[in-house]
Amino acid sequence: MKVTGLAIVPPPSAADLPKVTPELLASVLARYSRSTEGISSILAKVDNDNPDASIDRILKFVDYGHASIGGLTGGLAVALDGVSMWLAYKLFEIAQMADGQESSTRYITMDPANIPDAADLGIPDDLAPRWRDILARAFAAYNSEYSRLDALSIAEPERIKMPKDAKPAVVARIRKNYALDRARYFIPLATKTNVGLVQSSRMWAATVKHLDSLPHPEARAAAALVRAELVKLSPRLMRHSLAEASYQQQAAQEIGASIKLGLEALATDPAPDKVWVNVDRSAPPWLAQWQPVAEALRHRTNRYGQQGPATRRMRVTFAWNNMALAELRDLNRHRTGNRYTPLIQVGFYLPPEIDRSLHAALLNEQRDLTRELMARGSPSYVYSLLLGAQTPFEHGTHADKFIYEAELRTGMGAHFRYAEHLSAALREFLERVPEAREWVVEGTAEPE
Repeated sequence: MKVTGLAIVPPPSAADLPKVTPELLASVLARYSRSTEGISSILAKVDNDNPDASIDRILKFVDYGHASIGGLTGGLAVALDGVSMWLAYKLFEIAQMADGQESSTRYITMDPANIPDAADLGIPDDLAPRWRDILARAFAAYNSEYSRLDALSIAEPERIKMPKDAKPAVVARIRKNYALDRARYFIPLATKTNVGLVQSSRMWAATVKHLDSLPHPEARAAAALVRAELVKLSPRLMRHSLAEASYQQQAAQEIGASIKLGLEALATDPAPDKVWVNVDRSAPPWLAQWQPVAEALRHRTNRYGQQGPATRRMRVTFAWNNMALAELRDLNRHRTGNRYTPLIQVGFYLPPEIDRSLHAALLNEQRDLTRELMARGSPSYVYSLLLGAQTPFEHGTHADKFIYEAELRTGMGAHFRYAEHLSAALREFLERVPEAREWVVEGTAEPE
């Protein structure tokens, strides 16, 4: 694992603008909020050769509960190379205010060499050889199925929803993606990936604190490396990034509940699709909803258009019983509201183009290893999962955000499986909010 902080410098066109470090920016804006002086007057009082006195004097407010000052540092960028897909998933789960990207499974090396050391993940020594063997066989299954599906896409091109008049390069890319996206369920969650996040110092401190409070060695190692980089960019605010008891207690309780539920529900057969949607339109009696749903939606020209208070005030919670980790990695990145999964295996998804009987032995052995790790109470059980593992997943947000997600994840270029999940949730939503039906655009997941 390698962590790199990225220092953002102004472009040449900003050469005449004031220059501030992240913490000086925070201190200047904090003073700005407590003064009638203009920003130029405040900046004139800062000694740019020795700004520490100004920074220290103002940032002490953070220690007295004014945590919002830490959010004034602007976006601090950090890149984490060679972390497991589980840790990348966890980072997006924790850092709900961050902007970020993770390496696509279409571009990652699918080879046993691209797995962290078992000891670095907390895999028990006596189970490590068995763990490595199962993951190596999972990669072999991935590569075998990819080759077969790629050949199938050439032999039977009607399987692919190819855009009309597509250029040869587009045809080749879509054909490759057909095979890549269906073989990916064999990819281990332990596979190394890269992830980059940009967020304020305040949110980084919370993220690092959370990582440092988890029982997984990989998470704590990442916390130490990220902190070491961020100290270069925001040294004072990073002192709020150490492990904390409430985080540790909640992490322990959640892992304990996941293991208990996981042992009860562990399976390799595919779990049948179920979806649950709850809509809450209640409003206080002194502030009733005045806008019809149609008026909140009909003025948009696309999913990025502004929605009105009728949908922005409407609460929506939606959940699936069997979200495969392959899809969860994408849906977990919708940042609004709260998301929750026990991250267990209640079934195993494979697309209909794959004969699961050919892989029954691998899936049964993977299941048995997961059971053994759970029975020992080891948080490292997550590293035995493959991306086909299905887990319950719940997301609570507001209707405008749900509608955006449903339109995005069924639209052009959407992965076929999460398009199915969002289509099912959208149908349930429209049963409860029928007046939105005319104005919500469900896509057909056409390739792009």
